[in-house]
Amino acid sequence: MGLKPKDASARTREICALAPVVPVLVIDNAASARPLAEALVAGGLPVLEVTLRTEAALDVIREMAQVKGGVVGAGTVLTPQDVHAAKEAGAQFAVSPGATDVLLDACEAEGLPLLAGAATASEAMKLLERGYDMLKFFPAEASGGAAAVRAIGAPLPQIMFCPTGGISMATARDYLSLSNVACIGGSWVAPKDLVQTGAWDQIEALAKAASKL
Repeated sequence: MGLKPKDASARTREICALAPVVPVLVIDNAASARPLAEALVAGGLPVLEVTLRTEAALDVIREMAQVKGGVVGAGTVLTPQDVHAAKEAGAQFAVSPGATDVLLDACEAEGLPLLAGAATASEAMKLLERGYDMLKFFPAEASGGAAAVRAIGAPLPQIMFCPTGGISMATARDYLSLSNVACIGGSWVAPKDLVQTGAWDQIEALAKAASKL
């Protein structure tokens, strides 16, 4: 049942290698979950992060977990309760904006691989010391953008990052060109207005464009 940090990082590295962009999804209505996941997967983005910011989030994860070819994770995981609920809903990985010992303990105990967030060298070093070498860099744009990710990678080359936060199609390549970036997280591939109107073809087209970055 338990999961060692090195094994957790190995799994998150595998997940992050599946596509250049991980859609960060804030979904209010579970009825949108399956067609949205199908559109994103068809567009070449199989890794889906469903943030636990809405009441529907766990139901969204349950629905998306049934979509063939998808790898669904829970984002904004903050507490042991979040970890347990996400795992029960079918999440295959978790993402957090930062990391605490309590959260790390819970993910390891539940066997849920965690992509833990870090924005400073000290945060990254603390996670590396515990055995985590695949991290989320958050908030990416507010923390200095691609230049900051490049700079933090110089003394910590053993760490790979998934920068997330404020990234757009226009800035995506700046991050993806870096040797210490495995993928990026972005919400532009599933805009709220397109989700609400069920414009799945348009979302699939956005996913296809992102998958070619």
